[in-house]
Amino acid sequence: MAKHIHTYDFFQYEVNEALFLSDKEEAIIVDILQNIEKEYQSNIDKFSRELILKQIERLLIYAERFYERQFITRKKSTQELVIRFEQLLSAQFDRDKLQEHGVPTVSFLAQQLNLSPNYLGSVLRVYTQQNTQQHIQHKMIEYAKVRLSTSSLSISEIAYELGFEHPQSFSKVFKKTTQQSPVSLGSYFNKFRLQKNEFIRIYQLCFIFSQH
Repeated sequence: MAKHIHTYDFFQYEVNEALFLSDKEEAIIVDILQNIEKEYQSNIDKFSRELILKQIERLLIYAERFYERQFITRKKSTQELVIRFEQLLSAQFDRDKLQEHGVPTVSFLAQQLNLSPNYLGSVLRVYTQQNTQQHIQHKMIEYAKVRLSTSSLSISEIAYELGFEHPQSFSKVFKKTTQQSPVSLGSYFNKFRLQKNEFIRIYQLCFIFSQH
């Protein structure tokens, strides 16, 4: 159990993010706690430790289940939180903010929403199937695609805008997320721009000749 206990995010939740139990849920938790106490108070034998650990494991699993239920049953407030998070994240990818503060961290976003990082991550996983860091990475890739398609910046310059010291690190993250390198995508957009400019030039020439 020691190997898995760190996977339970609720150990890092704040007091104001506590679990609210229904009467039925409370009865289940109380029953488990009473079983642990009975086993602890009884005569110790070779099965005692394993039985107590199994009860603690049940307690953790039920707590995780009840938290997920809480996220779902409080649908309106949770959805509002997800919307606020998405708006906050998008605002941080303004070019000026990126230059001043860099790519936002999980801790920064959680702090702005008055939540613990683990609680925010749990809510996002339930509603979006992605954790906070994955959302940040997705937004970062979106920003990079826009810069590749609308500017003449090099891969290194875009990587620097996004806080990467080495372009290779940026390229690795980009390719892992999109299955395409930023170089190949940038080349595609450059080719498209050249074709567009050529089309405009031909159109202008045709227009000029049509006037004569």
